[in-house]
Amino acid sequence: LQGKIHIYVGDMDNYYLNNAVYLTEQFLESTRDPYYAGEVAYGDRAEHCWNGDPERGNGYSRLRYHQMYVDKILKRIETTAPEGADLSSWRY
Repeated sequence: LQGKIHIYVGDMDNYYLNNAVYLTEQFLESTRDPYYAGEVAYGDRAEHCWNGDPERGNGYSRLRYHQMYVDKILKRIETTAPEGADLSSWRY
């Protein structure tokens, strides 16, 4: 799971899931060999559907998921692709 766990939660989650995320983050940060190498982000005063954009409300940020995550996805593909994998023909 190294580098594959990315959690985004509002710190005022309607279902109080933020409390579970605090515990999960504490566990993940304690991992070693390998370290989880993922991401946990909290939206300040954000609700259940917060998606990781600290600058915009959900109504706007949902329209730009591709801008928020494509670079992260591409970086992950590039760092974990098997040796000799084609990493260029599918990029436009």
